[in-house]
Amino acid sequence: MPTVHGIIAYPVTPFGDDGIDTERLAALVDRLVSSGVHAIAPLGSTGELAYLDEAEVDAVVDTTMAAVHGRVPVIVGVSDVTTARTIRRAQYAQRAGADAVMVLPVSYWKLSDPEITQHYRSIGEAVGIPIMAYNNPATSGVDMRPELLVEMFDGIDNLTMVKESTGDLSRMQRIRELSGGRLPFYNGSNPLVLDALKAGASGWCTAAPNLRPQPCIELYDAVRAGDLDRAQRLYDDLKPLLQFIVAGGLPTTVKAGLDLLGTPVGDPRAPQLPLDQQGRSALQQILT
Repeated sequence: MPTVHGIIAYPVTPFGDDGIDTERLAALVDRLVSSGVHAIAPLGSTGELAYLDEAEVDAVVDTTMAAVHGRVPVIVGVSDVTTARTIRRAQYAQRAGADAVMVLPVSYWKLSDPEITQHYRSIGEAVGIPIMAYNNPATSGVDMRPELLVEMFDGIDNLTMVKESTGDLSRMQRIRELSGGRLPFYNGSNPLVLDALKAGASGWCTAAPNLRPQPCIELYDAVRAGDLDRAQRLYDDLKPLLQFIVAGGLPTTVKAGLDLLGTPVGDPRAPQLPLDQQGRSALQQILT
């Protein structure tokens, strides 16, 4: 597969009266790719994967793959509380042409390390494309230690990447140390992005390009070029937006922002609520 690096953009899932608005999704994905992002990752938290049925999941995969049309890598979120449904989604993504899948170990019961490992091993044996392990205990209820992530990287052939979203820079540094730099890690904590990129993150997994793609791309390029003063200025400019969309919930805030920018994509799916008027006013100020 092509090397995954840089700005990995997470599109929202647009909804209409009859479910997913595939026309608007295709337009949004095309706009993101045309803006210069380095990869597309549908069906993450921003894409409201947890609120979609299986037919809708497949529709998002098919629409995204057609819209990207091979221009950048596509990493499809396939997470589910069961191993069986995660495998079904991963196999569908592979058949559709996805370059990789992203797996967050979602759990009702707290999972042990052996249970987490077996979950990933089962998925790895069921598909032949790379897996990005996604650690986000705030949403999944499962926290994967750097030691466990590196053990799975060493023991599961196609587990080749980690998205770390705890906002703890020391975890990224620990992953790098334990793997001897062999395990690529990607920043999933928006407010931490500058420090993470400086620490060697291979990319930034983010919903921010839905609203402001160019500053995100320029920030990544500035760090790679060693222009840390410019990177700091770009980060300072983006920081209010990054903090706002995280604090207010990504689907809620990003969908409101797209609407304010003239690209309506519908409301988030219940039980999530649309951004209230006070929040919209604050977001409008940030965007302008």
